[in-house]
Amino acid sequence: MDAFRKISTSLPGVVILEPRVFGDVRGFFLESYNEKAFAELGIDERFVQDNHSSSRRNVLRGLHYQIKQPQGKLVRAVEGEILDVAVDVRRSSPTFGGWEAVRLSGENKRMLWIPAGFAHGFRVLSATAQVLYKATDYYAPEHERTVAWNDSDLKIDWELEGEPLISAKDQRGVALRDAEIFE
Repeated sequence: MDAFRKISTSLPGVVILEPRVFGDVRGFFLESYNEKAFAELGIDERFVQDNHSSSRRNVLRGLHYQIKQPQGKLVRAVEGEILDVAVDVRRSSPTFGGWEAVRLSGENKRMLWIPAGFAHGFRVLSATAQVLYKATDYYAPEHERTVAWNDSDLKIDWELEGEPLISAKDQRGVALRDAEIFE
């Protein structure tokens, strides 16, 4: 039996991964990453950095990407639940400006693979959430760009409950039509 089940999304390259979970009265065990198994699924990227984010309900982070040193991200919520969003920011892509939203939680144990060339963000749906993600390149703040989470052209359904909690940096995000993007 395969270690992971791969589920396609509306954005080619962005995939949901469901790990094989072994559970009993003690709890559960799963592989969150296996280089060989991922390569068999077509994800043969090298990860160089792990990140951990802790947030409370209605925190909205994103939509971030790096114009140089672009990062692919493998995202999972180990506790709580998030709405994880990927936006295609590659001008030459047939799905340019398209987005996908996936619920990731400690309960469903799903992961989302977001290749380089996509902006990424999430909103916390539960009281709190612990989010871990692996990145294929190092964080480079001088190359980071932010697309406005509420870009009226994108029309992302963040499933909001009131006003989201947003950082000052994310409040300065720009519309995709005005953003520095990938060709």
